[in-house]
Amino acid sequence: MTRFDKFFGLKAMTLTAALSMTAGLAMAGDNNVSTDKILDALKPKPATRGLSVGPQADTAVQAKEATFLNTVRNRSTRSLSTGEREQIAELAATKPKIDLEIQFDYNSADIAKTSMASVQALGKALSDPALKGSTFVVAGHTDATGGEEYNQGLSERRADTIKKYLVQNYGLNGTDVVTVGYGETKLKDTANGADPINRRVQVVNMDTKTASK
Repeated sequence: MTRFDKFFGLKAMTLTAALSMTAGLAMAGDNNVSTDKILDALKPKPATRGLSVGPQADTAVQAKEATFLNTVRNRSTRSLSTGEREQIAELAATKPKIDLEIQFDYNSADIAKTSMASVQALGKALSDPALKGSTFVVAGHTDATGGEEYNQGLSERRADTIKKYLVQNYGLNGTDVVTVGYGETKLKDTANGADPINRRVQVVNMDTKTASK
């Protein structure tokens, strides 16, 4: 092989490596979601009422939900009881929500650089006038790798990290963001507890009063 061939062979290898790294970075950021997508997911949907359900029943339900939410505002995530966490999950089941695959540094509550775009999109969405006046739940989830107690604490710390970032950088009122951790108790892929899809942050718009027609 001539010196000329060696030179261009080395250049080709370098270019290939650079392209591979770029592709890897692109894949790492593929899970990032846009502000518009978050907004669409969290906007209250038009309320539908059954024949036996009237405005008074709706008002009573909303009042009960509001009373409960007021008991968990300004509470530290770790102070929530198992019953309170389950009650939040029960209420959230019928509310507008979105799962964000926000990654954190290994065994840490620090947001990974590859997921920062999603967190920033979330901040822009939650501070949008379309969601003004809403109360949001930020729920942390882990996979099933590691001990249950450790994962519970990790999910709580990660939810708190997201809340802190939103309050500090997007002017959200801390009382309007309730954090909760579920550890490995609510896996998205129950058949594969170690799947990264289980490591997520779910954001729920708990206030749907603007959805009624």
